[in-house]
Amino acid sequence: MTVSTSIPQMPVPRTFATVAEERRDRKQRLAVAFRLFSRYGFDEGIAGHITVRDPEYRNCFWVNPFGMHFGQIRARDLILVNDKGEVVEGNKPVNAAAFAIHSQIHAARPDIVAAAHAHSLYGKSWSSLGRLLDPLTQDACAFYQDHSLFDDYTGVVLDPAEGKRIAQTLGQNKAIILRNHGLLTVGETVDEAAWWFITMDRSCQAQLMAEAAGMPRVIDPQQASTAHSQVGSHHIGWFSFQPLYDRIVQQEPDSLDD
Repeated sequence: MTVSTSIPQMPVPRTFATVAEERRDRKQRLAVAFRLFSRYGFDEGIAGHITVRDPEYRNCFWVNPFGMHFGQIRARDLILVNDKGEVVEGNKPVNAAAFAIHSQIHAARPDIVAAAHAHSLYGKSWSSLGRLLDPLTQDACAFYQDHSLFDDYTGVVLDPAEGKRIAQTLGQNKAIILRNHGLLTVGETVDEAAWWFITMDRSCQAQLMAEAAGMPRVIDPQQASTAHSQVGSHHIGWFSFQPLYDRIVQQEPDSLDD
């Protein structure tokens, strides 16, 4: 028997024949991301939002309706918001903070398709320290020299000018820690942005636990940089989300209803 030693190629994101197909896929993946955020306990009352840019109307993004629980969101519930904060599709209101932050992130970063922000327990706990994450683990290395710190807090972000400051501080990184507030991540796909948020929150948890237990050993810069290239790419971010997506679709198929 001949044993194959070749390494199978990892899947890649789908391509679409029409804009309508791509829009449907983005909305369904956004709905699944909300279901996952609910599973991970990232819901906090009316706080939190994930957005995905519309593939046709690039100055518009799809987002969760204000006040709807993450665990109930279906693709059909999402609303389309333009760059003026107007709901152009859907009959539910938009979170003013979601518009103030995400409109500026999408405007500043034409390369990204999605952005995720929530008041997760470990993310907001870590944010109160006003520090970047250290490369303590392989997973945390996804953010090595690839996340920012917005070292300010002025209350709920309702002014797009404040959102613009956040976008400027984010720069070209994949994530930002908003001091005394929480985490925000971005990606070339909904899948990637959602995965970076999930693993970043868990990296915050890991560092909080490690520092509570003792003095953790930091991965040296060269090895941290190597690990970043291995676990921090756009494709790895997208691919890491796929098993979670499949699980939600199997267990909560109504999330795809459009």
